[in-house]
Amino acid sequence: MSLQIRRVDKFADLQTIFRILQEDGAIIFEGFLSPEQVKQMNLDFDQPVIDTGPGSKKGEGYEQIQQFHGYQTTRVNNLVTHSKTFREQVLNDDLIHALGEYFFRKESGDWWLMATQLIQIGPGNVAQKLHRDLENFPAFIKMGKSGPCVAANCMIALTDFTEENGATRVIPGSHEWDNFEMSEEERFRHEDTIPALMKAGDMLIWDGKLVHSGGENKTESEYRRGIALPLTPAYFTPEETYAFSIDLEIVRTLPARVQKMIGFRSVFPSSGSGLWQHNFEKLEDYLGLN
Repeated sequence: MSLQIRRVDKFADLQTIFRILQEDGAIIFEGFLSPEQVKQMNLDFDQPVIDTGPGSKKGEGYEQIQQFHGYQTTRVNNLVTHSKTFREQVLNDDLIHALGEYFFRKESGDWWLMATQLIQIGPGNVAQKLHRDLENFPAFIKMGKSGPCVAANCMIALTDFTEENGATRVIPGSHEWDNFEMSEEERFRHEDTIPALMKAGDMLIWDGKLVHSGGENKTESEYRRGIALPLTPAYFTPEETYAFSIDLEIVRTLPARVQKMIGFRSVFPSSGSGLWQHNFEKLEDYLGLN
């Protein structure tokens, strides 16, 4: 286990990436996006960020979620619709699909996106509560490190991530801790975390068992913008309802593997006879996507 977040570049082989993920629970892949892709997606998302505005959309009675989402943080979903570059180039990137296969294929079978979310942390936003993405699925908390991987995540930097503007913070090796059920007082301390310092275009990848959070934005005028791509086995309900938010004509333009990861094709766990079907036939046949 490394006391720092290890880094690789685009020339690294997949086995090196997987080995570091197994040992540390996190890795930074430098130069995942080109400068042109960064520029285009920032342009694509600028207006949705303005339209959405900061703060949680949860209403009264959801104070904990509001705090978790961040009062000065803007979160934009449905990135598939907002950006042609995102849906055609990022979601179809071989590395993203290799990560899905690495984390889920052996234990769970097919996998898909839990969500696509732009997260922009604004000046003055406090550090997010430390957590594991695994906690979206409470039954697996008790299984701890020996349980299957039910979540993994990528954070793609669209601006530089610095200590001051709220870089994602992680505790390397925490995916291998023995106790995943510690009390709130025992859980995690921000002083134990380290920041994922990245240039725009870099990508942080982490195991869903890893302790992490969004950092505090201590600046007066700087915004930290990134894209979160959480992945999950396809037998779980995702956070984002793609089937109701993405126009089918857009879906028809995408490769089959992207259609599957956003829920427009049937999925096949490692056991059973398949899920997300229509009259026990493949969804893609019903939708005429073949």
